[in-house]
This record gives sequence, structure tokens and C-alpha cells, in this order.
Amino acid sequence: MVVMKTLTRTATAALALVTAAAACTSPAGEAGPDASSPARRPLGAVRLVAYSGCDDMLAGLREHAARTVGPWGFGGPVLMMERRDTAMAVPQAKSTITLEHSTTNTHEAGVDEPDLVKTDGARVVTVTGGTLRIIDAATREVTAKLKLTGDDEPAYLPADLLMSGDRALVLLRGGGIMYKSIAPMKADTRYVLVDLSGKPKVLSTIRPRGQYVDARMVGSVVRIVTRSEPDITLPEAKENATEAERRRLNQQAVRAAPAGAWQPKVEITDASGAKRELSVPCERISHPADYTGASLLTVHTLDLARGVTEAGTDPIALAADGDTVYGTGQSLYVASNPRWWPVNPAVMEDTAEPVPDAPSSTAQAPADDPTPAEPTVTPTSTLTPTTSVTPTEAPTESPTESPTDAPKATRTPTVPPEETEVHRFDIGGPGAPVYAASGKVPGRLLNQYSLSEHEGHLRVATTVTSADGERSESGVHVLRTSDLAETGQVGGLGKGERIYSVRFIGPVGYVVTFRQVDPLYTLDLRDPAAPKVTGELKITGYSAYLHPAGDGRLIGIGQEASEKGRTMGTQVSLFDVSDPAAPRRLAQLFQKDSGSEAEWDPHAFLFWPKTGTAVIPLNSYGPGTEQNGAVVLKITDSAITRTGMIEHPRKRQSDMVYQPGIQRSMVIGDAIWTVSDTGVQVNDAASLARRSWIPFS
Repeated sequence: MVVMKTLTRTATAALALVTAAAACTSPAGEAGPDASSPARRPLGAVRLVAYSGCDDMLAGLREHAARTVGPWGFGGPVLMMERRDTAMAVPQAKSTITLEHSTTNTHEAGVDEPDLVKTDGARVVTVTGGTLRIIDAATREVTAKLKLTGDDEPAYLPADLLMSGDRALVLLRGGGIMYKSIAPMKADTRYVLVDLSGKPKVLSTIRPRGQYVDARMVGSVVRIVTRSEPDITLPEAKENATEAERRRLNQQAVRAAPAGAWQPKVEITDASGAKRELSVPCERISHPADYTGASLLTVHTLDLARGVTEAGTDPIALAADGDTVYGTGQSLYVASNPRWWPVNPAVMEDTAEPVPDAPSSTAQAPADDPTPAEPTVTPTSTLTPTTSVTPTEAPTESPTESPTDAPKATRTPTVPPEETEVHRFDIGGPGAPVYAASGKVPGRLLNQYSLSEHEGHLRVATTVTSADGERSESGVHVLRTSDLAETGQVGGLGKGERIYSVRFIGPVGYVVTFRQVDPLYTLDLRDPAAPKVTGELKITGYSAYLHPAGDGRLIGIGQEASEKGRTMGTQVSLFDVSDPAAPRRLAQLFQKDSGSEAEWDPHAFLFWPKTGTAVIPLNSYGPGTEQNGAVVLKITDSAITRTGMIEHPRKRQSDMVYQPGIQRSMVIGDAIWTVSDTGVQVNDAASLARRSWIPFS
């Protein structure tokens, strides 16, 4: 069922865009928790505490990590990779003309997000297959290339970039997708600063110990979030060792590890090849009251206009996990979704008298580092739409942390509460971010669009699911930005469903949930203490991405579905949400047996308001209709019209010929530029006639 929640706009603000939120199947007046809803409880603000020094940090992290480590450790294998920089200049006449152009489709205006292509109207810069290319927008020719990866690295190595003036920052993710709160493969994550003027060259390479999470840029200043795990070599247990024995050995190794095993580190290589390694000072590492010690988040700061100074990347860190980054001009938020359960054998709750942990030989847990038992709440078993994770089975034995000669307690594995922790950093000033506040909300985020800051409040949309997976509902929580304490919430949305998309715009927002039918609910969020449902529209299918399209209009990209919830193909919807009491769909375009990357990656969606042009990647897979390309639409105040289809040339690989899928599109001047993994194509914006094909090979 699809649910879209529209957070209503101020009635007196005639030009404010109303946000439609897809909600549950119950009538608007009945939205809210009841006996059939998953259990909820209020959650207060969470205070982060800075360690007083390395002794304090080591004691706390050792003990928390020892309680967290399981029989198989913290995470996956280590892959070591090297890089070779190879610049290839192609002499071309370079244009100095800057054309009117679109930019990356981002969540917040003025806050840029990493993507595989950027343009300033005079040039197009893209990174594909580990190679950065600069294309002159006027001549439509490649002027230079810079290879950033080694020959032994995979051609599909994920990479994004940010650009400011003649500087680009390439973010190479090194290997393996980071599933939410699941340890990814360790690899050669690196951030490469490139000078784009003249022949491109590497100015510096930053190698953090950890995995890249995400980054945001305001002006020329980039904040990069990296996640790291303790660098601890765990012992090999005997072949027939029980999980309890393996865990006990791992705990001993954790309790003997030095502070440096947790301290985030970064290696910086300058243009001459000289290297220096920096560690985050212990006093710049903070922690919440409850934490696992199994991961740390580090925020690096890099001003592209200045490069890497003697202070390095001015990092700060916190002992927490995180997978979602959201930024405004003044705040950077890092959120940690609940782990995938059941059941982590490291997380246990005593059902008998507690047995003290074996004391550390070098440090005791600090007095200001309590680890109170969390009250039991109903957990979740839902997964996000884009991630599939198979949970491990619960252990057959009950491990214990007590010495072998101590009385054994009976321990029963319990699923921890389904909560999302959110941390806010102030980035309004120069230099490193300043920690501001932390808070918790029940449930799980979908993505960064589940978060939105507005007039001193953070709106957070989550889905909570019962332990048996039979009941679920979504809601919007409103938190004060000063301390992230909850001021109000509206729940009961999309009962039996989960969130598929969220969008907040000013005092209104949209939340879409899905199972069979899509009620589009409008919600009024003008009063942070009393958000409320005001209207409802039921339609089939769902919108996985929502985009503002002018006063009182909203574009939805998703899937049409039968009344039983079976998806049928891509649909583009135009909603009129000007009246929060009566949202309605004005137009729909439906492509049977198809899907679009824009459903899960907003960067793939282009809307050019000046002409009403929308470009959406489209892959058709039905019998006799297989087609990869991008559909071009004209969206007016009341209609959606299909203009045509852009396709890239077919490519032969071995004995197979295939048509590459289009990943991104841009408007530059009077042309539409599209990007695939094989090249860039330029089409006339009016006629869609091909002007140029720029192959990558």
C-alpha cells in the first residue's frame, strides 16, 4: 500500500509549496497510535560526552567493545589496494564561455552533494572507471584525462566528485557497498584533490582508516564522514571451539588493545609524494551515554579553495555508528539506523543476577561512562527497499563474559529497541564542526530525505515494525535543533506499510508508504508541538522520489501497481497539493514493464523549471520492448507529455552487444547532456536530435 504524507503549508502563504505525505489506509481522522500499532515510547535527547584524554577513551572503548565483539569479530576481510596516477592531456581549444546550466539535484539549496558528474557551464567533469575526464562544453571535446586508480583495481570502482572553481575532490570508495550498520569490506578508501586548471594534476591524496559514508559541500568547504572499526587482530580459536569460547578470546584481545586501535587515522600524501599520518586526538573524540565501541564516525573538513593545510583535515570523531548524512548551510546531521536483527550474539540481556565482566589489567570503565540497560520495546525486522540482508541465526549456546571460575548467569538474547540515533554538528563557522546535540527517535529512516531542518526544528520520518513483522506504521517526529528533544509527533501513518519516499518543503512535507494502495495524506506541520493530518487521496502504486514543481505542484517518480500491490512499471505523477484538505493527481505517465534509477537515486532525476523539461533514466524489460535510455518529458501546471527518448550508441563487449543505461542528465545552454558508463551524449533540447557522442574509451 502506498502512503504519501503531505505536510501542509501555511494557509496565508499562498506561494508556499505544500508537501504531500503518503500515509496509511485508515481515514485521516483516525491516524494515530492505537491497539493495533507497534509499541512506541518517548525518547529524550541524548548527550554526547567528550573523553577527557586517552586513558578515559581507552577504558571506555575497551569495555564497550569487549561487550560488543562476537565470536567472529567486528567485520569483514581487509583488501589492500594501491593507486597509480596517470595524467593524459589532450590538447584542445578551451572555451571560456559559461552557458546557463543545471546542477546536481540536491536535497537542500546551497548544499552540494557528491555525484559522478559536475558542470559549471563551461566544462563537464566526470569520473567513471577510475578516470577523471574534462569535457569542454562549447567544443564538446575531451580536453584532459587523469587516471586515479591502478591497473589492478576494478574498473567499476565506485567514485563521486565535488567541484569548486578549478578544484575537484574525487571520493573513491575503495570497494564494497556499505550496508546499513553492517560492516563492509575494508579497502583503499581515498579522497583525491585535483587541480583542474591546465593539465589536471593530483594536489593531495587523503587516505582515512575506514570507509567513506558521505559528504556535503557548502561554498568551497567539504565535510566528509568516514566510518572506522577498531584495528584489532583477533586470535584464531581452535577448530572445534564453541562460540562462547571464541567470544571470550576476542574479548581478551579487545581488552588488551591500545588506544591507537580505536583512534581514527588519516594518511595525507602531497603532490611531491611526501606522506604524513595524523591521528584524531583523544580529547576530540566524543561518545553518547550508550555505545558499542565497535565503530567510530569521523568528520573531516577540507576547503577546496585552500587544499590540505598543516592542520590536515581538522577531524573530529564520535564513538557511534552512522549510515545517513544530511546537511544544511548551518548543520550537519549523521544518523545511525538500527542494526539488522535478529540476533547479534554479542548483545545479551541478563535474565538472572548480573555477573561482573572480567576486569581489565590496565584500565577501569570511567565513572561518567554508564551503560544502563535499555528498557524493552517492540523491535523491527523490516529492511530498507534497496538493501537485502540475511540475518545470522541466534547462537545455540549462551556465551558469558564471566571468568570460568565465576558463577554463570543465564543469558537470553534479546532484540534491542528499534531506534534511530541522530547527531547534529554546527558547521556555521570556519574550521572543524562543533558538536551541538544528539537525539533518538523510534523506528528506521529510509534515507536523507527522511530528515529536514526548518525554523529551529528537525523533522524526522520513520517506520516502526513489530517484532513479528505483522504490524507497522510510520510517523513524523519533530525535534528542537538546540537539543534534539522531541516537541511533537504524528503517527499512525501507513499502517501495515513502510516508507518508500519522503520530502519536506518548508512547513509541509511528503511521506509515501506502500503495500497495495497509496493514500496520499496531507499533514500540517506549522505547529511543531501539534502536527496533524488534514487530507487524503487514495491511488494505486507509489512514488519512490518526490520533487517540488512550482506552487502547489509535486512530481512523483515510482511504480504503478495493481490493486493487489503488484508493481507494473514506471509511473510519473503530477499532484496538485495546493489545497491541503483535498490533494489530487492531475496527470500520470505510465510505462509498462520498466524501472528508473531515479526511484532510488535522486541525482538521476533532472527537472528544468524554465522549460518544464524533465529527464528520467528508463529501462524497459518487457518482451520485445527491452530498451535503455532516458525519457524526456514536458511537465506543465496540469499535464505530463512525453517528448521523446534519448539513447546512447550500442556497445559491443566480447560477443555481446548491449545498450548502456543512462545514469545522469544535465541542461547546458540549449542542449541536454546525458552520461552513461560508456560516454557522454549531447542532444538538442527542443528536437532531441543528437549533436555529439563523446566516448570514454
